Amino acid sequence: MKKTAQQLVEEALASIETCTLAEALALHGREDVQFIDLRDIRELEREGTVPGAFNAPRGMLEFWADPQSPYHKPVFASGKRLLLFCAMGWRSALATRTLQEMGFDNVAHIDGGFKAWKEGGGPVAALAPRKAPGGEPPAAAGRAA
Repeated sequence: MKKTAQQLVEEALASIETCTLAEALALHGREDVQFIDLRDIRELEREGTVPGAFNAPRGMLEFWADPQSPYHKPVFASGKRLLLFCAMGWRSALATRTLQEMGFDNVAHIDGGFKAWKEGGGPVAALAPRKAPGGEPPAAAGRAA
């Protein structure tokens, strides 16, 4: 193995902007800042998210951010400062570096991720349960009436 995951994270951290928890809390709610939650939907359902955050699962980020992609999401073309976070700050460090490489210059990530946000008293919003086909919550789907 030429590089470990930890080495990749360390390299990313050396070349990106990292916001402290205090800085992130001060940025929350500003009209010119968009929080981007990179965690998987199961993590959001289990733990909640930062109110107002846009969920962009890490595996789709590049495709959603690229305006030439058929999967592009307008939130990435908003001109707002993008503040990325994941569970601990590792995926968001790599994702921030990737977005910089794609040409985004107003992007940073939260040191310590959602764990630090939650432990530091940041507001948390519960995620509404997903609906199964037919409109029932997943737990109710497939149960006999």
